Amino acid sequence: MATGTLGTTATNSLTSKAFPVGSGLTAAQTAADIAAIASAIKDDLNNLHPIWAGAWSASGTLYIPNRGFLKVLTGDYVGVDSQGWPILVSANSIAHAAWTKVGS
Repeated sequence: MATGTLGTTATNSLTSKAFPVGSGLTAAQTAADIAAIASAIKDDLNNLHPIWAGAWSASGTLYIPNRGFLKVLTGDYVGVDSQGWPILVSANSIAHAAWTKVGS
C-alpha cells in the first residue's frame, strides 16, 4: 500500500473564511459571511447536488454532507471547492503548511 499526493489545479481555487468570522464586523456582516460559504456547500450523493442548508453555523459547527459534523476552532479556515465540497483546514496548517490564503 502506498500513499499519494493531493492538490488543486490552482493556488486559489477555494472560497474560504477564517473562524471566528467577524472580528469587528456587525452581526449582519458576520451572518452574511457564514451564509456565503454555507450556501455553496452541496450534497455530493444526490444527483441534483442541492445546497445543504445550514452546513456551517456561527457556533463553529461544520456539517460534511452525508458524513457528519466537525468542530471549527479559532483560527481554522472553512473552504468550499467549485463542486460544493467543504474543506476544513486547521489554524496550525494555515500557519505552517503550504496553504495560500488571500483575505479572510
